[in-house]
Amino acid sequence: MKNILRNITVVALGAAMLTGFTSCEATKNANNKQKGAVIGATGGAILGAIIGNNAGKGGNGELGAVIGGVVGGGAGVLIGNKMDKQAQQIEQEIPGASVERVDDGIVVTFDENSGVYFDTAKYNINANSQTMLNKLSNIMKEYNQTNVIVAGHTDSVGSDASNLTLSQNRANAVTNYMIGTGLSAGRFTTVWYGEAQPAASNDTAEGRAQNRRVQLAIVPNEQMKEDAINQANGGN
Repeated sequence: MKNILRNITVVALGAAMLTGFTSCEATKNANNKQKGAVIGATGGAILGAIIGNNAGKGGNGELGAVIGGVVGGGAGVLIGNKMDKQAQQIEQEIPGASVERVDDGIVVTFDENSGVYFDTAKYNINANSQTMLNKLSNIMKEYNQTNVIVAGHTDSVGSDASNLTLSQNRANAVTNYMIGTGLSAGRFTTVWYGEAQPAASNDTAEGRAQNRRVQLAIVPNEQMKEDAINQANGGN
């Protein structure tokens, strides 16, 4: 399992990609297409879905390596079909979670209104959350050719430092619990962003509840991609 702490530098991915995106502000205001250009050949949309405005910042190159490039052609269709089925199963078995198909992957969002939640300033996995994570784990055991990024976020209540630590602890708690159900630690990468990536306004109680969230990006691993390419090319 990798733990990657966000930092404040912009990754240099080549001079052609840096034009117009070298400042933090430019990346912050970039649209999805532009974020994809900053990131390069990785799954830019899925990175943006869990990282948001920090999609072009330093440290995320390692996430790009986990996600890899989006697969096109017949192989991409085969991967898409598998990921569609997995997403549908997650929706059916965990109705409270928000499930999105993005690029070649799946983004699952748990906030305080969707099954996996934490008490104020706490990061222990409670009984209700365990039930939801057990269901997700069983699905991931069935679809075992995937990697998983777990991203932790908080609202803006409290200091930046305490929120960063809290988001780290919550993301690690989810990752460790999932590994404890029998999933391989090698499938997981854990990241945390504190209050830096709000999904909603922190000015309302409802918005803050949405911001206190953990997101999982489920992406095809290299074996799934290789198998899909071979199958698309007529191999066994």
